[in-house]
Amino acid sequence: MAEEDSVTRTAGTVDVDASHPWETLAPGFEQARAREDSLDRLVEWPAQRAFLGDVTGLAVLDAGCGNGAKLAQLAGEGAAASVGVDISGNFIVPPPGVELMEGDLSDLAAVAGLAGRQFDRILFLQSFGYAADPVRALRTAREMLTEDGFMLVTRTQPIRYAMERAEQNGTSLGEEYFATESFAYRHGNWNEDVTLTKRPYTMSDLLNTFSAAGLWIKAALEPQMPAEAGERYPHKRAAMNKYLGILMFKLRPLPGLRDDGVAERSPSRRC
Repeated sequence: MAEEDSVTRTAGTVDVDASHPWETLAPGFEQARAREDSLDRLVEWPAQRAFLGDVTGLAVLDAGCGNGAKLAQLAGEGAAASVGVDISGNFIVPPPGVELMEGDLSDLAAVAGLAGRQFDRILFLQSFGYAADPVRALRTAREMLTEDGFMLVTRTQPIRYAMERAEQNGTSLGEEYFATESFAYRHGNWNEDVTLTKRPYTMSDLLNTFSAAGLWIKAALEPQMPAEAGERYPHKRAAMNKYLGILMFKLRPLPGLRDDGVAERSPSRRC
């Protein structure tokens, strides 16, 4: 299952640039995602693709695009003038109509080549949790949407993390779900030499972030594993049944907001 982590650092005494930690994890992440039994292939990407609908002629921005393979697929299905941004720079050779740019999704406004551009679809596919300031990141992206555009934002179900920590710490689900302190662990499927630090969040945290960024939820989805895939990979079905999966949101801008997310006031009327 793809995951999002707010901070990463190498373990031990290896000295790395803390501003570019994803460069270390990116190759392992792409290898894990490409496996036949990855939940990204079995559940997440099929649901994300269906949620996007017809992309013919649409400009797409994929913020935290990984190697850019998903954006390349969208281009092959008709998307045009599309851009992928990722801090790793670990990209495939882009097809015509796709630009892959090295940059930080925490500050899309600073990414060379994005200034003044508008997009019909903006994607944060399991990448949103890496933003240093989530509200600012979404607010900046909101200003890049076309009038009829929407964002597709996905995050891991927070109950999953709470259940894992409850098992590890011998605590209760409620204690861990409402915990606020960051926790660290190593991801064996990506790179065991890297320690990941994660900020816990609740559903209310997530919804309040969208609201603070000036966005409303047009639709939401919690995709499930298809029966055929569950029969082929029962260990993955068991994991989803126990820990749940991801949350997907179509987000639209709230009308009447300034760039800073504050509502515009209509002129007062006297009766």
